[in-house]
Amino acid sequence: MEFENFTQLLSTIFSGYNLAILGAFLATALGGMGSAKGVGMVGQAASGLLSEDPTQFGKMLILQALPGTQGIYGMITAFFIMFKIGTLGTPVDLTLAQGGFLLVAAMPIAIVGYFSAIHQAKVAVTGVSLIAKQKNEIGKAITSAALVETYAIFALLVSLLMIAFMKV
Repeated sequence: MEFENFTQLLSTIFSGYNLAILGAFLATALGGMGSAKGVGMVGQAASGLLSEDPTQFGKMLILQALPGTQGIYGMITAFFIMFKIGTLGTPVDLTLAQGGFLLVAAMPIAIVGYFSAIHQAKVAVTGVSLIAKQKNEIGKAITSAALVETYAIFALLVSLLMIAFMKV
């Protein structure tokens, strides 16, 4: 494909559709990066405890899985965007403003999901330390880590509501 001028090239790259796809990408990538980092942090801490007491595996698995949900939330948001713009069917002709709106709609879960996963992992890592010292305190460890999740859920709801109520 040849472009007559730079403006035509830019209008092709920065189309409404491409901006919406960028939003879907960022929601998935940032949520996934935060979750991967978080799950890894808790896994490292849990491995230390499990080397001493392998019977704690089930408890450690729950704590390690918690930071993984933000990546799932980002992926759900990306699917909502892709369904909205017809990526998996007939593509919708989006204006630049509509594509920009979908990009912005993806940002709450992209940004909050990234940071929430990492901070949730930090709380879960301290939960691993709690379990190492007091084996029956798993409820407190999970509750403390789950409270951080609340803000990722709020961000997910904001992103999904913005996408759902956008007129195409």
